[in-house]
Amino acid sequence: MPFQHKRQTKIYYTYADYASLPEEERCEIIDGVLYMQAAPSRIHQEILMELSRQIANYLAGKPCKVYPAPFCVRLPDGDEKGDEDIKTVVEPDISIVCDQSKLDGRGCIGAPDMIVEITSPSSARKDRLEKFYKYERAGVKEYWIVEPEEKLVSVFVQGDNNRYGRPDIYTEGDEIKVSIFPDLVISLKNIF
Repeated sequence: MPFQHKRQTKIYYTYADYASLPEEERCEIIDGVLYMQAAPSRIHQEILMELSRQIANYLAGKPCKVYPAPFCVRLPDGDEKGDEDIKTVVEPDISIVCDQSKLDGRGCIGAPDMIVEITSPSSARKDRLEKFYKYERAGVKEYWIVEPEEKLVSVFVQGDNNRYGRPDIYTEGDEIKVSIFPDLVISLKNIF
């Protein structure tokens, strides 16, 4: 049952609500607001698979792991104690987690080291605004926004002030050097 704030009539959802939904329901919760997700397009899935493949090949035998969607990431805002307190639950298209203590049987609790979101017409605003700020505040070191229609990738890296600077923009045919893995280069030639 969603949490209803005493002073407001607005209903807030939590991870407990998310966990009680049928498995075939795709949704995310950001700051207690529930967002239903449409099934991804074929192009979206092709990009997801190729990026995941390149990253997974590099990470084979290393402690960091790549998790393609659907993969639950719980982002506590502070000292939430239980499932009924966590009001942000996302399913990034790709999550890379190096700190194994953040993983449990349900997914990741806390910030992955890197997140990739592949936009669709229905998700672009959420990926560029709500998720951008949640990922930055949570401490995601590197955040990619992939735009299939424009064939663009915007790469945001956290600086010394724990904020994302201006993005580096890449397009079809470029290669991207992943900042959290200096010897990993992703070729966009096979992505778009």
